[in-house]
Amino acid sequence: MEQLGSILQFLDNSSILVTGATGFLAKIFIEKILRVQPNVKKLYLLLRAPDAKTAMLRFNTEVMAKDLFRVVKETYGGNLSSLITEKVKVVAGDITCENLGVKDTALLEEMWKDVDVVVNLAANTNFDERYSQYLMFEKTVFLVS
Repeated sequence: MEQLGSILQFLDNSSILVTGATGFLAKIFIEKILRVQPNVKKLYLLLRAPDAKTAMLRFNTEVMAKDLFRVVKETYGGNLSSLITEKVKVVAGDITCENLGVKDTALLEEMWKDVDVVVNLAANTNFDERYSQYLMFEKTVFLVS
């Protein structure tokens, strides 16, 4: 259990970029952070979407609406909305594109300055792609200060 404590300490006051935020593992990670690490500075959640409105709709329907978040909803009650507003930034983009497909340059600059940890949970669920398509990920570099 001491390892969990050290992870929580590591994430204390950290800004975390989570790619693939609507995926199975990402939802578990997001729920756990919101439930046990209230001192997280910011969760930037990258969702494949053409714009911010669509990304927020996906976040609300594919993430927060799930029963997995029941305990978080019960814990924060009426304060859940303010917690999400304060701690979560939903980002429209696509990890396969340059600059993660983030079109908002101010947001991209904010992320470059603010993100301390990158948790890459994005996946391609189109299983009939050519193998060479996946090789591009080997050259993906995240610079985190």
